[in-house]
Amino acid sequence: MCFGSACARYGIGHALNIKQQNNLALLAAMILILIWGANFSVQKYLLDTLSPSGFLLGRYLIMPTCALIMMRVMLGSFFPPMARKDILELASLGFVGHSLHVGIVCYGIHLSTPFSSSVILACGPIFTLLILRWKGHEKLQRYQVLGVTIAFIGVLLFLSEKIMKGDMRATGGDLVLFVAAVLFSYYTVQAKPLLEKHGSILTMGYATLLGGLPVMLLSIPAGLEAPWASLGVQGWAAMAWSVLISAFGGWLVWGWINQVRGVARTAPLMYLMPPVAGLFAWAITGEQYTASKLLGATIALLGVAFAQFAPQRKNPS
Repeated sequence: MCFGSACARYGIGHALNIKQQNNLALLAAMILILIWGANFSVQKYLLDTLSPSGFLLGRYLIMPTCALIMMRVMLGSFFPPMARKDILELASLGFVGHSLHVGIVCYGIHLSTPFSSSVILACGPIFTLLILRWKGHEKLQRYQVLGVTIAFIGVLLFLSEKIMKGDMRATGGDLVLFVAAVLFSYYTVQAKPLLEKHGSILTMGYATLLGGLPVMLLSIPAGLEAPWASLGVQGWAAMAWSVLISAFGGWLVWGWINQVRGVARTAPLMYLMPPVAGLFAWAITGEQYTASKLLGATIALLGVAFAQFAPQRKNPS
């Protein structure tokens, strides 16, 4: 949408033919999967170093600044005009997507592990289907019900080892991440009309500005007490990676990739993220995986993929 329009404005799109754009978008998608997969371990390090409140304060001082600069550069104004009704709706959605979702994700990752976090959050499309059914937008067909059932069986197997060991901290973190996945799915469904109306940059810009303000204000007292001096060059590089490259830049580029390749062709690449996150967590944090955990993760992801993509395989357009 807007990111693609900006590319065209600066001549990027015209310099490449359709095949070259598709190849470039695929390459960008694979790089993003690596960035996002690594970010689970990077964010875990930042959360353990600064505390969730410290990280959230830093994130929501940086993100709104980036949003303002982005709108000024690409749309010509720090605060592009928008109807009051849409601004209020974006403030509400931003609160769900930024204050609640991102805040809960941070606490969930802090309590859990990078690989577990990536697997639980990858179940988000299941909740999107259930929310669409709840709001009456579409009915669940039998293959979708089967996929949801398989996914939840896989998740139960994935969590069973922690539950049997009585690791309530990690189990609690995973349950918190489930709530975060539900919130993001709700945000995704509700934001679609605004994205179609205003484009990704304007929607993301105002949602970031308005939605990030509450969590920033709530994080100030504890965030100011975080050990910022202990970050050093490595810590600030990790912060830049997590906030600027992975979060802000990543989702802008992902919007362009979806525009070039289409959502149906691009979305399946997201299921590469848990394996990538698992490899980075093993290499960086030393996270270990048992057979039951790997089997549960595999079953859960297969169930999610089946529920979401069976129609494309069954009735190709």
